[in-house]
Amino acid sequence: MVDLHKSFEDLIVQSDKPVLADFWAEWCGPCHMVAPVIEQIAQEYNGRLTVIKVNVDEKPQIAQKYNIRSIPTIMLFWQGQPIMRVVGALPFEQLKQQIDQHYPESN
Repeated sequence: MVDLHKSFEDLIVQSDKPVLADFWAEWCGPCHMVAPVIEQIAQEYNGRLTVIKVNVDEKPQIAQKYNIRSIPTIMLFWQGQPIMRVVGALPFEQLKQQIDQHYPESN
């Protein structure tokens, strides 16, 4: 997926492609259900999307900044700004449809 040594903010601002962030936690059942879908999205959009996972227990400040109240929450960022938010474990086709609908035209 991606180099997590960069800060989250640096990553979403400096990325030359949209960033899909999966906000999750180890104890969250639906998060584990959606993990293979996120992996499939990463493969499908390889080269067009940066995919990262943000553990809300390890990075509570990021979760708080983006008002993550339920997990899994999947957000799409472009040029540092959130452009899509999906809460819950969606099947692949539904998540793909959301990404395609919000994918920035300039890419």
